[in-house]
Amino acid sequence: QVRLVESGGGLVQTGGSLRLSCAASGTVFSANVMGWYRQAPGKQREMVALSTKVDSTIYADSVKGRFTIDRDSAENTVYLHMNSLKSDDTAGYYCYAVINGNNYWGQGTQVTVSS
Repeated sequence: QVRLVESGGGLVQTGGSLRLSCAASGTVFSANVMGWYRQAPGKQREMVALSTKVDSTIYADSVKGRFTIDRDSAENTVYLHMNSLKSDDTAGYYCYAVINGNNYWGQGTQVTVSS
């Protein structure tokens, strides 16, 4: 069974930085997509950044230029480097992956940006 384990959330001031990590454990034959979604209270879950197996990346417009997704394919790990954080970035951040043809979600890690 594949599991996604996230770490790195926390409380940060406006303008600060955080790095989220997500490691896939279990039997991984292929991890075609790894990335991050987020969900703020009362809002729908939205895509933040995705990285494909061929090193293509996709970003939400709201984070372009501030967030960077980085992937270590050998370790089946994906990182989200978040800079210039704003209060609007406050949300639960969820790791997402397509592994062995199946969709997986992490348990979520909270990011709170205080003004």
